[in-house]
Amino acid sequence: MSQRSTLLRNIAIVAHVDHGKTTLVDGMLRQSGAVRASADMVERAMDSDDIERERGITILAKCTSVTWEGAEGPARINIVDTPGHADFGGEVERILSMVDGCLLLVDAAEGPMPQTKFVLSKALALGLRPVVVVNKVDRPNAEPDAALDATFDLFAALGASDAQLDFPILYASGRDGWASLSLDGPRADLTPLFETIIARTPPPPVEKDAETLPFRMLATTLEADPYLGRILTGRIVSGVVRPGASLKALSRDGREIERARVTRVLAFRGLKRQPIEEAGPGDIVALAGFAKASVADTLCDIAVDDALPAQPIDPPTLSIFISANDSPLAGREGDKVQSRVIRERLMRQAEGDVAIRVSDTSGGEAFEVAGRGELQLGVLIENMRREGFELSVSRPRVLMREAEDGTPLEPIEEAVVDVDDEFAGAVIEKLTRRKAELVEMKPSGGGKTRLILHAPTRALIGYHGEFLTDTRGTGVMNRSYLEHAPYRGPIEGRRNGVLISTSDGEAVAYALWNIEERGVLFISPGEKVYQGMIIGENAKDDDLDVNPLKGKQLTNIRAAGKDEAVRLTPPRRLSLEQAIAYIADDELVEVTPKSIRLRKKALLPHLRKKRAKSAE
Repeated sequence: MSQRSTLLRNIAIVAHVDHGKTTLVDGMLRQSGAVRASADMVERAMDSDDIERERGITILAKCTSVTWEGAEGPARINIVDTPGHADFGGEVERILSMVDGCLLLVDAAEGPMPQTKFVLSKALALGLRPVVVVNKVDRPNAEPDAALDATFDLFAALGASDAQLDFPILYASGRDGWASLSLDGPRADLTPLFETIIARTPPPPVEKDAETLPFRMLATTLEADPYLGRILTGRIVSGVVRPGASLKALSRDGREIERARVTRVLAFRGLKRQPIEEAGPGDIVALAGFAKASVADTLCDIAVDDALPAQPIDPPTLSIFISANDSPLAGREGDKVQSRVIRERLMRQAEGDVAIRVSDTSGGEAFEVAGRGELQLGVLIENMRREGFELSVSRPRVLMREAEDGTPLEPIEEAVVDVDDEFAGAVIEKLTRRKAELVEMKPSGGGKTRLILHAPTRALIGYHGEFLTDTRGTGVMNRSYLEHAPYRGPIEGRRNGVLISTSDGEAVAYALWNIEERGVLFISPGEKVYQGMIIGENAKDDDLDVNPLKGKQLTNIRAAGKDEAVRLTPPRRLSLEQAIAYIADDELVEVTPKSIRLRKKALLPHLRKKRAKSAE
């Protein structure tokens, strides 16, 4: 084995959302010298996307690299920070196929959570031997021993081999930048973590004389660069690549897609991606120069005819319809309003994200976008509105499958719910009414109960707001895709009707004050409204047409100033994901760069009645 591969380690960091992956990478970058201690490095430097920073989640896998001077000499560690949310699982699956080991982070207070189970099952299936890092052990409510026991049980439940069950354990605080081999060990720095990675992660599996073999690399991630074009990242299996090399791309079935000349070979050094003159077997690099090649394609020498095996990807479970905004207020805030431009943007997204599938509808006006979950689809729409798009978005629907005997199958999710003991009954009642199945119920300490339920995906669409109300905002629910199972029958939808505007113009405070008796408002005085726009939720179960423009009739007998000023309850503002989950099948969310509005598909009352009759 060559010197190049013995001192190279490729690892991924996997964990549940908010268990500290990105913060730990910050510490590794600083302590390895990849970023100077005095340098102005922002917190969670790997989360470079605006939405990632705002929400505190990792959406796209990011690569970085550090050099560590160990006992055997200098070693380069390529580190991939992966998303923890199952909605972005398409990223996790591909990343794990190009690394040789992984760090599994577990929060010392929360223990393993649904996404811990999701990412760990993928890692174990690929034969990786994780290093377990019990993180945040300095939290006041930390129970590291209980978290470790639960982690061992999870490994066993997922069918880990004896070698995988013999995992090394580290205790750490990513925020404070230390790791230790024991709970009461020294808490100085991350040296024990680096040493464990080098000792317990195998070098890349490189064949003998791999450098002399033809070049082969599996494209694992894809991104578009305004100057370099398509950039494909992956791990080199054999051969050496240099700028100017002529390569071809093969699809998964071995079909040739294109031939291209490599314009740049880029390697990850700290937070920067730098051009290099040569890269060899086992290294993770990015290549520029291809025009058509995508994720899961094999980039190889002209003489190679066999494609490398690519990791199968879990199918989408939800879909929405996206179309151009056609409301009376369309085109006032965004500059990208045509169907053609929306289609190009969606197709570009599907090209780089294998967990998203885009297809045209029969009319050609709307596009069906299928993905892993509400969060993933919500992030895509949020990115598009920031880019200046105006869109109409439908209610999500689940993607059914058919069993061999013709039985319809629907996606089922595992929901892990942590609630105060007093609210457990209300949550169980609501979810079982929505065809969920209670699998486990146990006390989790501190007056809290942990519930594990298997629920149809469609039952959880729009439930989160209700859940927060029922638990007074203290409940925490985590979900992950489990399987497709037989259809569980009809589920009751939203109970309340909506308040629908009958006029176009600006809402008047006095009119809203009168309407407020009927339910909860979504708008404030002075906001633009139009006929067919939803301005609130009705207290009853039917829809109600209201006029938010109707002002007070003034006469010379009664002066306006004599009356008490109108006092309105602050409106309920729905976030993008909440709005998409809230709407019914005959409603749309209007998304523009500055506004999120709800509306009926048919704006005029007689058209709505006609639609309702034809649906009966």
